[in-house]
Amino acid sequence: MFARGRHNDTVCGRWAGVIMAAPFDMLLEINPNTPEPRKIQQAVDALCAGELVAYPTDTVYGMGCDLFNKKALDKLYQLKGLSRSRLLSFMCQNLTDVSRYAMVDDRAFRLIKRHLPGPFCFILNATREVPRVVQSSRKTVGIRVPAHPVTQALLEQLGHPIINTTACRPDAVPNLDPFEIDDEFAGLALVLDAGPGGLLPSSVVDLSKGDAIVIREGAGDVQDFR
Repeated sequence: MFARGRHNDTVCGRWAGVIMAAPFDMLLEINPNTPEPRKIQQAVDALCAGELVAYPTDTVYGMGCDLFNKKALDKLYQLKGLSRSRLLSFMCQNLTDVSRYAMVDDRAFRLIKRHLPGPFCFILNATREVPRVVQSSRKTVGIRVPAHPVTQALLEQLGHPIINTTACRPDAVPNLDPFEIDDEFAGLALVLDAGPGGLLPSSVVDLSKGDAIVIREGAGDVQDFR
């Protein structure tokens, strides 16, 4: 079973009250395999300033904001044109990080360990670390651990999760071109361009009630959950 942890000091927490001078509103090419630390830092600066950032994942391009910034979350809903009834998932860096935000029994742990990092979003029961605005009425959350060097570096440097949604309009086909994402969403502070993205979103599996229930079949192989 995952042990519960506490959310400690983070990059944004240490910089609270500091005015960021980093230039935003740009398309920034980044190495998809060994992302440049300076460019990752620019994205972290934007997130800490309450801005929205787009980035590659191991499935499709995503866009998101700091988990703990409600104003940024409001901007994300507005920019994408989503109803507030549509709950958003968030990305963690690793399984240890997941333990701070979700309660997982032994069976669920074995399943998650086999599939993360990877193209899956797991619906789990939330801990008290999770802001209420991203919890369902059942107090569950959707959590991802992406297997992509850019998002991994971004999460590591930020120090806590990023609220994540697909970088496309509601119910539209995911956009694989970062240039088009930059054009489509003018409110993004930064688009990390790591080349073309995928077209299949993550598979969504609900583990919150004990048995695994496949909610959406996407990029990941869901046979283990049948």
